[in-house]
Amino acid sequence: MNRRRRKLVTRIVEAFAVSLVTFDLVLYLALVRPLKNLQVSAENEYSATRSRIQEGKGRVARLEQYRVDVPKSETELKEFLTQHVPDRRQGFSHAARLVRKMSEDSKVRLTSVSYKLSGQTDSPLARLGLEFDVEGSFPDVLRFTHALETSGDFLRVRSFSLTPAETRTIAMHVGAELYLKP
Repeated sequence: MNRRRRKLVTRIVEAFAVSLVTFDLVLYLALVRPLKNLQVSAENEYSATRSRIQEGKGRVARLEQYRVDVPKSETELKEFLTQHVPDRRQGFSHAARLVRKMSEDSKVRLTSVSYKLSGQTDSPLARLGLEFDVEGSFPDVLRFTHALETSGDFLRVRSFSLTPAETRTIAMHVGAELYLKP
């Protein structure tokens, strides 16, 4: 084969190789890359949808359990309100009776009592503030605090302070709230 012919064949082969590489590049950019991006986005969408479905199933399970528990909870709440939370109209007399009975049972002397109805309307229950002072021996004051703590009424002790009083007695100041039905 002569030199000229070899050059021609070499140019043809080079042109064919360059055209093949160019065709591969165009094919990659036009088809393979967009299809790969489409596959990745489809996989991401599938994963996100699967996560949302799992989350939805969990929410449905919680709602089903809530639906089962609501009637039971409603009756328990009504029972609690009936047994442990007095009406607002009877709140002051109920609080006075409660504090007096606890002080008599624990043998402490009730020295002062004050009441203040809270004006907050954002709460489902009204609050009656109680401030009272008692005086007695240490064991009697402990019995009184135990009676406060184990009271069947919906009563929350906000603060208390102990100070020495007369000989062998202790004075205790208590700040509490009694919850009332509106």
